Amino acid sequence: MASILVYSEKTNLAAELITAAQALGASAIQAVAINDSAQAEALAAAGAVVYNIDNSALIPADVAATAAALQAAAEKLGCDIVLLASDRRGKELAGRLAQAMGAGCLTDVSALQANGDQIECQRNALGGATVATQVIIAAKKVIAIRPRTFPPASAGAGSLQSLDVAIKTSSVKLLESRSKAGDTVDIEAAETLVVVGQGLNSQDDLNPVQELARKLGGEVACSKPVATDKKWLSEERIIGLSGKKCKPELALILGISGQVQFTVGIRDARLIVAVNSDENAAINQMSDYILTADLHDVVKEMSQKL
Repeated sequence: MASILVYSEKTNLAAELITAAQALGASAIQAVAINDSAQAEALAAAGAVVYNIDNSALIPADVAATAAALQAAAEKLGCDIVLLASDRRGKELAGRLAQAMGAGCLTDVSALQANGDQIECQRNALGGATVATQVIIAAKKVIAIRPRTFPPASAGAGSLQSLDVAIKTSSVKLLESRSKAGDTVDIEAAETLVVVGQGLNSQDDLNPVQELARKLGGEVACSKPVATDKKWLSEERIIGLSGKKCKPELALILGISGQVQFTVGIRDARLIVAVNSDENAAINQMSDYILTADLHDVVKEMSQKL
């Protein structure tokens, strides 16, 4: 496999991409860090040859400018394959970078492997009802991989170098940076998720659910209507086709019927426990353990036991 270039503005996701490149048998793994010396050092320690672009004129918030810089870096380093993280910004970056490189592009890749000169990528298809294996036939490839598909690379013999590329004048002027207001939970990183759906009677019933999640050392997540229709939780906590795709060690799913739009976001959990009053609920078909009971009673009893 040819030399592969990896990039994500988030260090943990970039480390996962290094593992993905290793799995493909890359002859060389090269990473780009932009105005982030700490990230550059961390990725070098994880085994990549890291090129740090240090240029204050390049604003990461300007995705078009970032794409142009990565295109120049890929050309300069002789990389026809670029791996990105398929988070919100990464998906936009993937399309822009593919256009700049004249490359084929796939996003939301959940698994990949080398087969000769081809890279076979698995992605959800038909609204999440099935998983398709797809390849990019173009010589140049941009592939955005779902977070947590691979474990982060932790140790290796990498190196750190500087890289100068031509920077286009940005159309974005950064005036100020602020932390995101409100709920900033990262349910994709949680090892345990307690997930609620429309089986919850009222917003007040969230309090014992949150207490149970705290005792389990996890986070509360939800199906889409709980956040968008009822507005009981923030949209940062949505699991499914319109939200996050999570891979926790334990998913305790409360009062969710199990439509494919939801299950596509949680089916990769290591252990799934479903609580539903309907013994024929679709969620039961993918669960490891099933409790046919009222979720409110189950939450109360679990909390007492813990």
